[in-house]
Amino acid sequence: MSDSVNPAASPSDISVTVPATTANLGPGFDCLGAALPLYNRFQFRLTPNQPLKITATGLNAERVTTDERNLAYQAFNHFYQQLGQQPPSVHLAIQLAVPLARGLGSSATAIIGGLVGANCLAGSPLAQSEIMALAIALEGHPDNVVPALLGGCQLTTRRIDESWLVCDLPWHPNLVSVVAIPDFELSTSEARRVLPRYYERQDAIFNAAHLGLLLRALQVGEPDWLEAALQDRIHQPFRQPLIAGFEAVQAAALAAGAYGLVISGAGPSLLALANISKADQVQSAMQLAWQNLGIQAEAHILPLESCGATVHSTHPA
Repeated sequence: MSDSVNPAASPSDISVTVPATTANLGPGFDCLGAALPLYNRFQFRLTPNQPLKITATGLNAERVTTDERNLAYQAFNHFYQQLGQQPPSVHLAIQLAVPLARGLGSSATAIIGGLVGANCLAGSPLAQSEIMALAIALEGHPDNVVPALLGGCQLTTRRIDESWLVCDLPWHPNLVSVVAIPDFELSTSEARRVLPRYYERQDAIFNAAHLGLLLRALQVGEPDWLEAALQDRIHQPFRQPLIAGFEAVQAAALAAGAYGLVISGAGPSLLALANISKADQVQSAMQLAWQNLGIQAEAHILPLESCGATVHSTHPA
């Protein structure tokens, strides 16, 4: 990890685009995630000798903190703390399209946006793997921040020496996610609070087997494997009661031809995996199921996003 920067190589204005993510995919609790084509953008402009300024536009913008408590700025500031430096004065402009507190990785976009933005403004002293490790430490688990940074579907675990190891997973081209986003929220802290502290051995074995099956099923798109592989005993049974209408949306998705339905991240958004030929029917069915219960929801057909965080920069003249 470097403690110096190269001012000549440092841009003065950069924009970081970060995709949404879905985590867990059923049995992959806290280790498996995939990037989706919804995006938040974080623009950092150097403003020497001026106070911090943060603005937010777009979806849920009125709820975004615009002072030093802003999560993207906290990540930005944390980066410079790791270098032993004071962060530069910036204007941070945030454009939002990933809904807040819906299980689609909005906090991960902020963490990645802040860290990548800071690294770019500093002249890129840290490698991608170092940025990733900082992001995991800030988020507390890798399932969202790793695909937000790298794109694709990623399985993240630790080596014997406790360093992080990432496996980029193949995803069948005919397989798409259908994500239904309700108009109510579920905080990650609440969703974690309901989880048991200990699990039975047979449940751990069940999840290990189903995660192994899921990784192969995502690659080949085998319907029978996908239908079985999305089952989970670690987090979903405990979180389902927190999501009004879960059973109705699940039944509707399956009846419309989905392979299975899972909680996206900590919820409350629900994600169905389906063949692209069935995606329209699944989308309509999931949205209608919630609407029939008096719950407004939006459903989106979202293929895998292969690109992670991307940067556009402007250097001083």
